[in-house]
Amino acid sequence: MSNIEAVVFDLDGVLVDSEHVWDEVRETLARERGGRWHERAQADMMGMSSTEWSRYMHDVIGLAEPPEAIDAEVVRRMEMRYAESLPLVEGAVEAVRRIAGSFRLALASSSNRPLIDLVLELSGLAQLFEATVSSEEVAHGKPAPDVFLEAARRLGVEPAASAAVEDSGNGIRSAHAAGMRVVAIPNRRYPPTPDALALADVVLASIVLLTPAAVTPPHE
Repeated sequence: MSNIEAVVFDLDGVLVDSEHVWDEVRETLARERGGRWHERAQADMMGMSSTEWSRYMHDVIGLAEPPEAIDAEVVRRMEMRYAESLPLVEGAVEAVRRIAGSFRLALASSSNRPLIDLVLELSGLAQLFEATVSSEEVAHGKPAPDVFLEAARRLGVEPAASAAVEDSGNGIRSAHAAGMRVVAIPNRRYPPTPDALALADVVLASIVLLTPAAVTPPHE
């Protein structure tokens, strides 16, 4: 294992407690527009890029609007929710500042670009991240490794010299497939399955416990 030079954070579920907000916004829209919402919908869409989940809302949930229109409306509603009250994970801002003291930082998220930028601006963390990547900017969303590989590329750091901080099964699979050291902080509302969690190098109960030592592999 290489020495770790960079840490790549996920956004939803790691820095913002937002998965349930996405769930509420998409379910409300689906029911308003006569879609066929089902209990697996949120789990199915976790980690998908906006292109993928808006297509899912159209094809599977059955919304009549084209995926682009569904995407735009969901993002508009999410922006309103965030502007009203940003659901930061307790201890997340402090954790990012703590890690930024020792490593270069990037962010790799399934969120849309406007939402990434809004969260980082509202949280005051924008200047700490050298690179941010939305999965709408790469070919495939999580669990494919594309978004993490692109974050490492933009930093100019090898994936093996990077650690990823993730909360979801698809996110953990994505970071592992990218060849990064994986620090998992399991999402309490939507916990990763045991087989996904087994791919993590470190499992922490809370982001409060995220320290430079947790990010760095123990030396043989």
